[in-house]
Amino acid sequence: MSNLINKLARAELVDMVPYQSARRLFASGDSAQANSKIWLNANEAPGKGKYQVSSENINRYPDFQPNNLLKAYSNYCGLERSQILATRGADEGIELIIRSFCRAYQDSILICPPTYGMYAISAENHGAGIVKVPLTADTTLDIEGLKQQVGKVKVVFLCSPGNPTGKLLPKAQIIQAIELFKDSAMVVVDEAYIEYTGEFSPEQTSTSLLTTYDNVIVLRTLSKAFALAGLRCGFTLANTDVITLLSKVIAPYPISAPVAEIASLALTDDLEKMTERVTTCNGIKTDLSTWLSKQGWCSEVFASDANFVLFRCESASEKTRIFELLLRHNILIRDQSKQLQLENCLRISIGSAQEITQLKEVLS
Repeated sequence: MSNLINKLARAELVDMVPYQSARRLFASGDSAQANSKIWLNANEAPGKGKYQVSSENINRYPDFQPNNLLKAYSNYCGLERSQILATRGADEGIELIIRSFCRAYQDSILICPPTYGMYAISAENHGAGIVKVPLTADTTLDIEGLKQQVGKVKVVFLCSPGNPTGKLLPKAQIIQAIELFKDSAMVVVDEAYIEYTGEFSPEQTSTSLLTTYDNVIVLRTLSKAFALAGLRCGFTLANTDVITLLSKVIAPYPISAPVAEIASLALTDDLEKMTERVTTCNGIKTDLSTWLSKQGWCSEVFASDANFVLFRCESASEKTRIFELLLRHNILIRDQSKQLQLENCLRISIGSAQEITQLKEVLS
Protein backbone atom coordinates (compact mmCIF):
# COMPACT_ATOMS: atom_id res chain seq x y z
CA MET A 1 0.00 0.00 0.00
CA SER A 2 1.36 3.43 -0.93
CA ASN A 3 2.49 5.94 1.69
CA LEU A 4 -0.35 8.26 0.70
CA ILE A 5 -3.01 5.60 1.21
CA ASN A 6 -1.44 4.60 4.51
CA LYS A 7 -1.54 8.23 5.57
CA LEU A 8 -5.15 8.92 4.56
CA ALA A 9 -6.89 5.61 5.31
CA ARG A 10 -8.55 4.83 8.62
CA ALA A 11 -5.76 3.16 10.58
CA GLU A 12 -7.79 0.14 11.67
CA LEU A 13 -8.64 -0.74 8.06
CA VAL A 14 -5.08 -0.88 6.79
CA ASP A 15 -4.32 -4.22 8.45
CA MET A 16 -7.89 -5.53 8.62
CA VAL A 17 -8.45 -8.94 7.02
CA PRO A 18 -11.61 -8.87 4.85
CA TYR A 19 -14.28 -11.53 5.02
CA GLN A 20 -12.99 -14.59 3.20
CA SER A 21 -16.00 -15.52 1.11
CA ALA A 22 -16.02 -18.71 -0.94
CA ARG A 23 -15.35 -16.76 -4.13
CA ARG A 24 -12.46 -14.84 -2.58
CA LEU A 25 -10.83 -18.08 -1.53
CA PHE A 26 -11.52 -19.78 -4.86
CA ALA A 27 -12.42 -17.42 -7.70
CA SER A 28 -14.68 -19.05 -10.27
CA GLY A 29 -12.63 -17.68 -13.20
CA ASP A 30 -14.00 -18.14 -16.70
CA SER A 31 -17.02 -20.34 -17.33
CA ALA A 32 -14.96 -23.31 -18.52
CA GLN A 33 -12.85 -23.24 -15.38
CA ALA A 34 -15.90 -22.79 -13.16
CA ASN A 35 -17.70 -25.73 -14.77
CA SER A 36 -14.73 -28.00 -14.09
CA LYS A 37 -15.23 -27.63 -10.33
CA ILE A 38 -17.88 -28.88 -7.95
CA TRP A 39 -18.78 -25.92 -5.73
CA LEU A 40 -19.78 -27.23 -2.31
CA ASN A 41 -18.23 -24.41 -0.28
CA ALA A 42 -20.71 -21.50 -0.38
CA ASN A 43 -24.10 -22.97 0.66
CA GLU A 44 -25.51 -22.36 -2.81
CA ALA A 45 -28.40 -24.33 -4.28
CA PRO A 46 -27.52 -26.61 -7.21
CA GLY A 47 -28.96 -26.27 -10.71
CA LYS A 48 -29.47 -23.41 -13.11
CA GLY A 49 -32.30 -20.91 -13.07
CA LYS A 50 -34.30 -20.23 -16.23
CA TYR A 51 -35.41 -16.63 -16.26
CA GLN A 52 -35.76 -13.97 -18.94
CA VAL A 53 -35.98 -10.24 -18.26
CA SER A 54 -37.27 -7.28 -20.21
CA SER A 55 -34.87 -4.51 -21.25
CA GLU A 56 -37.68 -2.08 -22.01
CA ASN A 57 -36.88 0.34 -19.18
CA ILE A 58 -33.21 -0.46 -18.63
CA ASN A 59 -32.32 3.18 -19.39
CA ARG A 60 -34.40 4.35 -16.39
CA TYR A 61 -33.54 4.26 -12.72
CA PRO A 62 -35.54 1.61 -10.87
CA ASP A 63 -38.01 2.39 -8.11
CA PHE A 64 -36.45 2.83 -4.69
CA GLN A 65 -38.41 -0.23 -3.51
CA PRO A 66 -39.97 -1.96 -6.54
CA ASN A 67 -43.69 -2.42 -6.04
CA ASN A 68 -43.89 -5.85 -7.68
CA LEU A 69 -41.09 -7.17 -5.48
CA LEU A 70 -42.48 -5.88 -2.17
CA LYS A 71 -45.95 -7.15 -3.05
CA ALA A 72 -44.56 -10.60 -3.87
CA TYR A 73 -42.53 -10.86 -0.68
CA SER A 74 -45.40 -9.50 1.42
CA ASN A 75 -47.62 -12.29 0.11
CA TYR A 76 -44.86 -14.80 0.78
CA CYS A 77 -43.92 -13.81 4.34
CA GLY A 78 -47.32 -12.61 5.56
CA LEU A 79 -46.16 -9.14 6.63
CA GLU A 80 -47.30 -5.69 5.52
CA ARG A 81 -45.22 -4.02 2.81
CA SER A 82 -44.37 -1.25 5.29
CA GLN A 83 -42.51 -3.88 7.34
CA ILE A 84 -40.25 -4.97 4.45
CA LEU A 85 -37.09 -3.44 3.01
CA ALA A 86 -35.55 -5.06 -0.06
CA THR A 87 -31.75 -5.04 0.01
CA ARG A 88 -28.74 -6.27 -1.96
CA GLY A 89 -28.64 -9.59 -0.21
CA ALA A 90 -29.05 -9.95 3.55
CA ASP A 91 -25.48 -8.60 3.83
CA GLU A 92 -26.67 -5.08 3.03
CA GLY A 93 -29.27 -5.43 5.76
CA ILE A 94 -26.48 -6.18 8.24
CA GLU A 95 -24.60 -3.06 7.12
CA LEU A 96 -27.69 -0.84 7.37
CA ILE A 97 -28.57 -2.02 10.87
CA ILE A 98 -25.08 -1.36 12.22
CA ARG A 99 -24.86 2.04 10.55
CA SER A 100 -28.31 3.02 11.81
CA PHE A 101 -27.98 1.97 15.45
CA CYS A 102 -24.25 2.09 16.25
CA ARG A 103 -22.27 5.30 16.53
CA ALA A 104 -18.76 4.81 15.15
CA TYR A 105 -16.12 4.32 17.87
CA GLN A 106 -18.76 4.55 20.61
CA ASP A 107 -21.21 1.66 20.32
CA SER A 108 -20.85 -2.10 20.01
CA ILE A 109 -22.60 -5.12 18.55
CA LEU A 110 -22.87 -8.56 20.16
CA ILE A 111 -22.26 -11.82 18.31
CA CYS A 112 -22.42 -15.46 19.41
CA PRO A 113 -19.55 -17.37 17.78
CA PRO A 114 -19.21 -19.63 15.96
CA THR A 115 -21.35 -17.54 13.65
CA TYR A 116 -21.52 -15.75 10.30
CA GLY A 117 -18.37 -13.68 9.79
CA MET A 118 -19.97 -10.62 8.16
CA TYR A 119 -21.46 -9.34 11.43
CA ALA A 120 -17.98 -8.65 12.79
CA ILE A 121 -16.54 -7.46 9.47
CA SER A 122 -19.38 -4.96 8.99
CA ALA A 123 -18.91 -3.71 12.54
CA GLU A 124 -15.18 -3.26 12.01
CA ASN A 125 -15.79 -1.38 8.77
CA HIS A 126 -18.07 1.04 10.61
CA GLY A 127 -15.84 1.43 13.65
CA ALA A 128 -18.24 -0.35 16.01
CA GLY A 129 -16.99 -2.54 18.83
CA ILE A 130 -17.59 -6.31 18.91
CA VAL A 131 -18.66 -8.16 22.06
CA LYS A 132 -18.58 -11.96 21.92
CA VAL A 133 -20.77 -14.31 23.93
CA PRO A 134 -19.95 -17.76 22.50
CA LEU A 135 -22.57 -20.42 21.98
CA THR A 136 -22.65 -23.22 24.54
CA ALA A 137 -21.17 -26.65 23.86
CA ASP A 138 -24.49 -27.79 22.38
CA THR A 139 -24.55 -24.69 20.10
CA THR A 140 -27.36 -22.89 21.94
CA LEU A 141 -27.37 -19.40 23.45
CA ASP A 142 -25.51 -18.65 26.67
CA ILE A 143 -28.34 -16.75 28.35
CA GLU A 144 -26.32 -15.97 31.49
CA GLY A 145 -23.54 -14.59 29.32
CA LEU A 146 -26.03 -12.42 27.42
CA LYS A 147 -27.41 -11.03 30.69
CA GLN A 148 -23.99 -9.65 31.56
CA GLN A 149 -23.97 -7.56 28.36
CA VAL A 150 -27.34 -5.84 28.79
CA GLY A 151 -26.85 -2.09 28.45
CA LYS A 152 -23.39 -2.51 26.90
CA VAL A 153 -24.33 -3.15 23.24
CA LYS A 154 -26.75 -1.64 20.71
CA VAL A 155 -27.30 -4.58 18.34
CA VAL A 156 -27.40 -8.34 19.04
CA PHE A 157 -26.98 -10.72 16.09
CA LEU A 158 -28.49 -14.21 16.35
CA CYS A 159 -28.08 -16.60 13.43
CA SER A 160 -30.88 -19.18 13.27
CA PRO A 161 -30.38 -21.64 11.66
CA GLY A 162 -26.76 -20.97 12.42
CA ASN A 163 -23.92 -20.62 9.97
CA PRO A 164 -21.65 -22.59 10.16
CA THR A 165 -23.32 -24.76 12.82
CA GLY A 166 -26.53 -25.38 10.85
CA LYS A 167 -28.62 -25.54 14.01
CA LEU A 168 -31.90 -23.72 14.63
CA LEU A 169 -31.82 -21.82 17.92
CA PRO A 170 -34.61 -22.72 20.36
CA LYS A 171 -37.47 -20.24 19.95
CA ALA A 172 -37.72 -19.86 23.72
CA GLN A 173 -34.07 -18.75 23.88
CA ILE A 174 -34.58 -16.21 21.11
CA ILE A 175 -37.49 -14.73 23.05
CA GLN A 176 -35.36 -14.69 26.21
CA ALA A 177 -32.69 -12.69 24.38
CA ILE A 178 -35.26 -10.27 22.98
CA GLU A 179 -36.72 -9.76 26.46
CA LEU A 180 -33.27 -9.17 27.95
CA PHE A 181 -32.45 -6.40 25.48
CA LYS A 182 -35.95 -4.99 24.89
CA ASP A 183 -35.04 -1.61 26.40
CA SER A 184 -31.42 -1.37 25.29
CA ALA A 185 -30.61 -3.12 22.00
CA MET A 186 -32.03 -4.35 18.71
CA VAL A 187 -32.04 -8.14 18.34
CA VAL A 188 -31.43 -9.30 14.76
CA VAL A 189 -32.47 -12.85 13.87
CA ASP A 190 -30.72 -13.91 10.67
CA GLU A 191 -33.00 -16.45 8.97
CA ALA A 192 -31.10 -16.98 5.72
CA TYR A 193 -31.73 -20.74 5.94
CA ILE A 194 -35.21 -20.74 7.46
CA GLU A 195 -36.88 -22.42 4.47
CA TYR A 196 -34.95 -25.61 5.17
CA THR A 197 -36.74 -25.96 8.53
CA GLY A 198 -40.32 -25.62 7.26
CA GLU A 199 -41.33 -22.06 6.39
CA PHE A 200 -43.47 -19.90 8.68
CA SER A 201 -44.09 -22.42 11.43
CA PRO A 202 -44.51 -20.44 14.69
CA GLU A 203 -41.95 -22.74 16.30
CA GLN A 204 -39.31 -21.79 13.74
CA THR A 205 -39.48 -18.29 12.27
CA SER A 206 -39.23 -15.14 14.39
CA THR A 207 -41.41 -12.99 12.12
CA SER A 208 -44.37 -13.56 14.47
CA LEU A 209 -42.44 -11.70 17.19
CA LEU A 210 -42.49 -8.42 15.24
CA THR A 211 -45.99 -7.63 16.47
CA THR A 212 -45.02 -8.14 20.13
CA TYR A 213 -41.56 -6.55 20.37
CA ASP A 214 -40.20 -3.26 19.05
CA ASN A 215 -36.58 -4.41 19.14
CA VAL A 216 -36.76 -7.32 16.67
CA ILE A 217 -35.38 -7.40 13.13
CA VAL A 218 -35.43 -10.47 10.87
CA LEU A 219 -33.09 -10.95 7.91
CA ARG A 220 -34.02 -13.07 4.90
CA THR A 221 -32.50 -13.86 1.50
CA LEU A 222 -33.31 -15.43 -1.87
CA SER A 223 -29.77 -16.80 -2.14
CA LYS A 224 -30.38 -20.19 -0.55
CA ALA A 225 -33.69 -22.01 -0.96
CA PHE A 226 -34.69 -19.86 -3.94
CA ALA A 227 -31.36 -20.62 -5.70
CA LEU A 228 -30.75 -16.97 -6.60
CA ALA A 229 -27.38 -16.26 -4.94
CA GLY A 230 -26.10 -14.48 -8.06
CA LEU A 231 -29.06 -12.12 -7.98
CA ARG A 232 -28.13 -10.53 -4.62
CA CYS A 233 -31.61 -9.96 -3.24
CA GLY A 234 -32.50 -10.02 0.43
CA PHE A 235 -35.06 -8.59 2.81
CA THR A 236 -34.99 -6.86 6.17
CA LEU A 237 -38.22 -7.38 8.13
CA ALA A 238 -39.10 -5.14 11.08
CA ASN A 239 -41.70 -2.73 12.40
CA THR A 240 -42.52 0.33 10.30
CA ASP A 241 -40.39 2.69 12.41
CA VAL A 242 -37.28 0.56 11.92
CA ILE A 243 -37.89 0.25 8.17
CA THR A 244 -38.31 4.03 7.91
CA LEU A 245 -34.99 4.53 9.72
CA LEU A 246 -33.10 2.04 7.56
CA SER A 247 -34.58 3.64 4.44
CA LYS A 248 -32.74 6.83 5.31
CA VAL A 249 -29.40 5.04 5.18
CA ILE A 250 -29.75 2.69 2.21
CA ALA A 251 -28.58 3.67 -1.28
CA PRO A 252 -31.20 5.43 -3.47
CA TYR A 253 -31.57 2.53 -5.95
CA PRO A 254 -30.63 -0.67 -4.10
CA ILE A 255 -32.55 -3.15 -6.28
CA SER A 256 -32.02 -3.10 -10.04
CA ALA A 257 -35.02 -3.59 -12.33
CA PRO A 258 -33.84 -7.00 -13.67
CA VAL A 259 -33.26 -8.24 -10.11
CA ALA A 260 -36.72 -7.11 -9.03
CA GLU A 261 -38.28 -8.76 -12.08
CA ILE A 262 -36.61 -12.14 -11.59
CA ALA A 263 -37.10 -12.14 -7.82
CA SER A 264 -40.80 -11.33 -8.19
CA LEU A 265 -41.25 -14.24 -10.60
CA ALA A 266 -39.48 -16.61 -8.22
CA LEU A 267 -41.73 -15.50 -5.35
CA THR A 268 -44.94 -15.90 -7.31
CA ASP A 269 -44.53 -18.56 -9.98
CA ASP A 270 -41.80 -20.78 -8.54
CA LEU A 271 -42.81 -21.40 -4.93
CA GLU A 272 -43.56 -25.05 -5.70
CA LYS A 273 -40.11 -25.43 -7.27
CA MET A 274 -38.55 -23.91 -4.17
CA THR A 275 -40.41 -26.34 -1.93
CA GLU A 276 -39.33 -29.28 -4.07
CA ARG A 277 -35.74 -28.02 -4.00
CA VAL A 278 -35.78 -27.85 -0.20
CA THR A 279 -37.28 -31.34 0.10
CA THR A 280 -34.64 -32.81 -2.22
CA CYS A 281 -31.84 -31.00 -0.40
CA ASN A 282 -32.98 -32.23 3.00
CA GLY A 283 -33.12 -35.80 1.74
CA ILE A 284 -29.59 -35.66 0.34
CA LYS A 285 -28.42 -33.97 3.54
CA THR A 286 -29.81 -36.77 5.71
CA ASP A 287 -28.11 -39.42 3.58
CA LEU A 288 -24.79 -37.54 3.63
CA SER A 289 -24.92 -37.08 7.41
CA THR A 290 -25.54 -40.80 7.87
CA TRP A 291 -22.68 -41.68 5.52
CA LEU A 292 -20.26 -39.28 7.24
CA SER A 293 -21.08 -40.71 10.66
CA LYS A 294 -19.86 -44.13 9.45
CA GLN A 295 -16.46 -42.92 8.25
CA GLY A 296 -13.50 -43.72 10.48
CA TRP A 297 -11.95 -40.28 10.00
CA CYS A 298 -15.14 -38.47 11.11
CA SER A 299 -15.60 -38.01 14.85
CA GLU A 300 -18.76 -35.86 14.86
CA VAL A 301 -21.56 -34.82 12.51
CA PHE A 302 -23.50 -31.74 13.56
CA ALA A 303 -27.30 -31.74 13.27
CA SER A 304 -28.33 -29.35 10.48
CA ASP A 305 -31.47 -27.33 9.76
CA ALA A 306 -29.75 -25.66 6.80
CA ASN A 307 -28.47 -26.66 3.34
CA PHE A 308 -25.08 -27.87 4.52
CA VAL A 309 -23.47 -30.38 6.86
CA LEU A 310 -20.75 -29.51 9.35
CA PHE A 311 -18.55 -32.36 10.57
CA ARG A 312 -15.44 -32.82 12.68
CA CYS A 313 -12.43 -34.89 11.67
CA GLU A 314 -10.52 -37.10 14.08
CA SER A 315 -7.42 -34.88 13.86
CA ALA A 316 -5.96 -31.82 12.17
CA SER A 317 -3.99 -34.05 9.82
CA GLU A 318 -7.14 -35.92 8.78
CA LYS A 319 -8.94 -32.61 8.25
CA THR A 320 -6.16 -31.42 5.96
CA ARG A 321 -6.04 -34.75 4.12
CA ILE A 322 -9.79 -34.73 3.43
CA PHE A 323 -9.81 -31.09 2.31
CA GLU A 324 -6.81 -31.43 0.00
CA LEU A 325 -7.96 -34.76 -1.44
CA LEU A 326 -11.24 -33.18 -2.51
CA LEU A 327 -9.43 -30.10 -3.81
CA ARG A 328 -7.24 -32.25 -6.05
CA HIS A 329 -10.44 -33.63 -7.56
CA ASN A 330 -11.85 -30.10 -8.07
CA ILE A 331 -14.38 -30.51 -5.27
CA LEU A 332 -14.46 -27.42 -3.06
CA ILE A 333 -15.72 -27.53 0.53
CA ARG A 334 -15.24 -25.06 3.40
CA ASP A 335 -12.66 -25.28 6.18
CA GLN A 336 -14.26 -23.97 9.39
CA SER A 337 -11.53 -25.11 11.77
CA LYS A 338 -10.46 -21.56 12.68
CA GLN A 339 -13.88 -20.79 14.13
CA LEU A 340 -14.33 -20.89 17.90
CA GLN A 341 -15.18 -24.42 19.14
CA LEU A 342 -14.86 -25.88 15.61
CA GLU A 343 -11.37 -27.37 15.67
CA ASN A 344 -10.81 -29.80 12.76
CA CYS A 345 -14.25 -29.03 11.30
CA LEU A 346 -15.20 -28.96 7.61
CA ARG A 347 -18.50 -27.94 6.00
CA ILE A 348 -20.11 -29.43 2.90
CA SER A 349 -22.83 -27.55 1.05
CA ILE A 350 -25.58 -29.81 -0.25
CA GLY A 351 -25.24 -29.84 -4.02
CA SER A 352 -26.99 -32.14 -6.46
CA ALA A 353 -27.28 -35.88 -5.79
CA GLN A 354 -24.65 -36.47 -8.46
CA GLU A 355 -22.21 -34.00 -6.89
CA ILE A 356 -22.56 -35.53 -3.43
CA THR A 357 -22.12 -39.00 -4.92
CA GLN A 358 -18.86 -37.85 -6.54
CA LEU A 359 -17.70 -36.47 -3.21
CA LYS A 360 -18.39 -39.80 -1.50
CA GLU A 361 -16.58 -41.72 -4.21
CA VAL A 362 -13.47 -39.56 -3.85
CA LEU A 363 -13.49 -39.88 -0.05
CA SER A 364 -14.04 -43.63 -0.28
